[in-house]
Amino acid sequence: MDRFRSGFDIEIVHYEDMEMTFHMKGVSLALANALRRIIISETPTMAIEHVFMVNNTGIINDEMLSHRLGLVPLAVNPHQFQYKLSDEPATEANTIVLRLKVACRQLADGTLVDNKVTSGHLEWLPEGSEMPEETGCLFSRSQEDQIDPVRPTHDDILLAKLRPGEEIELEAHCVKGVGEEHAKWSPVATAWYRLMPEVVLLRSVTGDEAAELAKELPGLFTVGPGGEAVVDNPLEHEKLLEKLRWMSGQPKWQGVVQLRKLKNHCVFTIQSTGAWKPHELFQYAIQVLKSKCDKVLEGLQRYPAPEDD
Repeated sequence: MDRFRSGFDIEIVHYEDMEMTFHMKGVSLALANALRRIIISETPTMAIEHVFMVNNTGIINDEMLSHRLGLVPLAVNPHQFQYKLSDEPATEANTIVLRLKVACRQLADGTLVDNKVTSGHLEWLPEGSEMPEETGCLFSRSQEDQIDPVRPTHDDILLAKLRPGEEIELEAHCVKGVGEEHAKWSPVATAWYRLMPEVVLLRSVTGDEAAELAKELPGLFTVGPGGEAVVDNPLEHEKLLEKLRWMSGQPKWQGVVQLRKLKNHCVFTIQSTGAWKPHELFQYAIQVLKSKCDKVLEGLQRYPAPEDD
């Protein structure tokens, strides 16, 4: 454990809005991949599960529109809700109700109003369904004072297009789920990692050879004060790495330069859809992984290995 602690390190190199990139050193690929899989498939979010159509005279049919609605990411804290079992009624504790009511019309000057139906047209109904008999959704109290305001993470997601006289009216009910059940509940657009590239000079490169290497791969290699080739950070010159890979296989440079990968150094990227901050996703994945390890240890203690005869 002391060796692991001394060799482990995390360095955030990029954090902008809903995207984070960080270096994770001193871990195996199995651990990095376990965290990635937990983020993608075991982290809960809220997503539209049931759509109740009232009227749809647009060109997109009900099934396709429902599918598009289900994929709209919502900026909702999933910890404020319970999972809804299949036989449970929809209540304020496990369901969010959204309304979509848009009608396209043409003004006197020919301008079309609401001809594009976007995620911004979704309206939160904190009091619950407006047609509880049809939907089976009945709230005993308002959600307005219980949870944060509900909204899509982006208001400009195109759902449908309408012509004058066409309209869409529906109710969309959101429930809690995980990406393992359906991708619409996945909290990330993507979460991935790669091994840190390493450029190695297999021998000292000086003089004209160093100058030629710096000319072929400018920036990745420079000529130092002593006339010797010096390697820069490979991540700063990724476009040159494939050329370097090709060059290292040529007779002239074979045995001189080599492109490798560090097996215990991952460059990890998390792109959140908006329900979670990227660092929150990583922290949650660590907690889930810890709980899995605790269960394994508990099972080993409960069922010890049989003694040899």
